[in-house]
Amino acid sequence: MRKFIFSLLSLVGIVTFLASCDNHETYADKKAKERDAINRYIIDSAVTVITENEFINKGYTTDVSKNEFVLFSSTGVYMQIVRQGCGEKIKDGETVMVLSRYKERNLMSDTLLSSNDNLTYSAIAEKFRVTRTGSTYSALFVAGNSLMYDLYKTTSVPSGWLVPLSYIDLGRPEKEGDQVAKVRLIVPHSQGQSYATANVYPCLYDISYERGI
Repeated sequence: MRKFIFSLLSLVGIVTFLASCDNHETYADKKAKERDAINRYIIDSAVTVITENEFINKGYTTDVSKNEFVLFSSTGVYMQIVRQGCGEKIKDGETVMVLSRYKERNLMSDTLLSSNDNLTYSAIAEKFRVTRTGSTYSALFVAGNSLMYDLYKTTSVPSGWLVPLSYIDLGRPEKEGDQVAKVRLIVPHSQGQSYATANVYPCLYDISYERGI
């Protein structure tokens, strides 16, 4: 029941946002507004954007003290690695279960759309199965263990959520000092969840990644 209520409230927020959109806007108009929303967040939050080459030269790290995000030009996704994580990276040919805590914010309306990173849902972790094939990652949410699935009615994991998997370590804390990986992402509609893709709005995500059993 609590999950239903939370999903319903999130849907109300989404519907309210969509109702405010101009039905006569072109796709180009919507993309321009999306870009403006991303740029506004970058300016207002004093984000330092670094290139992929700078990211490589820095050892695939981002300086959180400088609020650095790396921009992946091919996808438009911005990523900040908050914590590298414990364990190891997903191996080529490996399929693993991933557990995540997340917050999802619509950058166009500056509203929280959904989250399982709160007291109410402290016992529920987002669960999805990831397979790595070469440098490509594919993933599906596990129905019954996913607020994202309940809300957007698809098992497809947003492509933007998979970007960090090439750069973080995926494990389970076993000793003092171990921490699960955590990132912050700015995800444009083309790499986002189904509503964002259909209605052209970007989302800000705070996501942790832990290897499931």
